[in-house]
Amino acid sequence: MTVAALILAPDPEAALAPAGSTNRLRRIVDVAWSGGAVPTIVVGPDPEGRLAAAIAGAEASALSNVPLPSDRTGAVLAGQSTAVATVEATDAVLLWPVAMAWVDPETVTSLIEAHGADRTAILRPAYAGRPGWPILVPRPVVDAWRTLPAETTLEAAIGASGVTVRLLELGDPGTAHDATTPPETLPPYVGPLAPAAGHVHEWGEAIAETEAADPDPVEPPRPRR
Repeated sequence: MTVAALILAPDPEAALAPAGSTNRLRRIVDVAWSGGAVPTIVVGPDPEGRLAAAIAGAEASALSNVPLPSDRTGAVLAGQSTAVATVEATDAVLLWPVAMAWVDPETVTSLIEAHGADRTAILRPAYAGRPGWPILVPRPVVDAWRTLPAETTLEAAIGASGVTVRLLELGDPGTAHDATTPPETLPPYVGPLAPAAGHVHEWGEAIAETEAADPDPVEPPRPRR
């Protein structure tokens, strides 16, 4: 089972803004790799090669010749095609806006594990009931987006897919708070509230509160208070 990460970077300046000891893009690339996402593709305009330079030496590649903003289905389809060309067995993608720079590697691992248990659903992480990113979309669902106008937004495409969207309460504030939130002000990381491959909740369903699991430290370090 192979799940690719598509880092959606419509604005190079925002992608290269500071995030801890590095920049947003490089931090996400490192977190995606640590969490088990392979391959990682950066989707966004890069006329000066700055995004490619930022990921030099990392387990990622840049796709800069997309004619549409990276939050549109046409750009995602181009990114998925590159991922499949890189690793033919890719069977799902993580749609990951570059603004979501505080996601924890364990969240990536949990989404991939949950996909292994249910390969048909779209999986979306949540924190305290608040839906977040990155969103895992099975390859057949993305393939079906080829029938939509290339300018369709991701939220609209997901809503029109006719596929179950499930929320996983993963206890990761980075899934619901973007990089404009200083890491020291993030709510606490509590980790998954249930096994990732166990019961998950359909979109809009109340998420049951269970005892929080003890998170294991994973590199890169997660932001905490």
